[in-house]
Amino acid sequence: MPLTSEHFRVITTTVPRPGPGEVLVRNRLMAVTAAMCTMMVAEELPIPSYRRGSPLWGAAIGEVVAAGPASEIEPGVLVKHGLGWRDYAVLEATEIDLIVPADAHDPGALLSHGAPAWAALRGVARVGSGDTVFVSGAAGGLGTLAGQIARHLGAKRVVGSTGSPEKADRLRRELGYDELVMRNEGTVTSQLRLVAPEGLDIVCDTVGGEQLEAAVENANTGARVALLGALSGQLGGDGLSTPTRLDSALLIRRRMEIRGVSLRDHPDAEREWTRVFVDGLAKGSFSFPHTRLHGLERAPEALRELVAGEHMGTVLVEL
Repeated sequence: MPLTSEHFRVITTTVPRPGPGEVLVRNRLMAVTAAMCTMMVAEELPIPSYRRGSPLWGAAIGEVVAAGPASEIEPGVLVKHGLGWRDYAVLEATEIDLIVPADAHDPGALLSHGAPAWAALRGVARVGSGDTVFVSGAAGGLGTLAGQIARHLGAKRVVGSTGSPEKADRLRRELGYDELVMRNEGTVTSQLRLVAPEGLDIVCDTVGGEQLEAAVENANTGARVALLGALSGQLGGDGLSTPTRLDSALLIRRRMEIRGVSLRDHPDAEREWTRVFVDGLAKGSFSFPHTRLHGLERAPEALRELVAGEHMGTVLVEL
């Protein structure tokens, strides 16, 4: 069922006070992601699902405005935490990450979706010099960074998928992609054969379904396939259910590796990516495509527009 404004309510309540070991944070920015749709409808996830009638949550950046006894945190510092979708949040001091001044020149960049792509392409798929990389969902918050990461790691050729000619043009001009295959313009399999006749060495899949099937069919012997999302199911309202038909004989014959990627298995990826990304932004070797909407009341609209494919890159709400 499509999201509408009737699925959300903005509640006004008193600002809480921090207790011992807690801090009160005034949120400045929050991220909106496709996974939030899944968390509304799916029950069996590696992270808690949302509950009807309770506040939503997600990655956010804010300023500590008050600190309880024994918190050892000074008011005024910027922090990253997991209680977005609200103006103020009370958290245990152990639940926040301090933002160092060197990382704070554009705090929104710290809400990027690059860490999973970094873990997938560097740690799991092991992108190297000469590789041809395919990224499905290239215009999303993860995909816009995955192309840049692949190029940073030495990929010879980067191919992606998207559904908009305008997005495809920007992905080519700005974000490291050589070619794009278009949804609804012929089969993905036939398009991949045209734009990557040498085959695919690395697949970074965020979509599943037909696009994953096509990528595997066009993959080379020894290809590494990293699974990062299931957007064809997530955005279709079916949670994480994304049926995909793969030829097991083909997988064996070409000795492919297929692995699901979770940051739970890569505890250092977030810190590594932040260091690489912040340095790359300062040097101009990375860019941060994103959209900002203003006001907590616009967060539901931001999520609906994200699901509809109206935005490119990371979607942030400034509070």
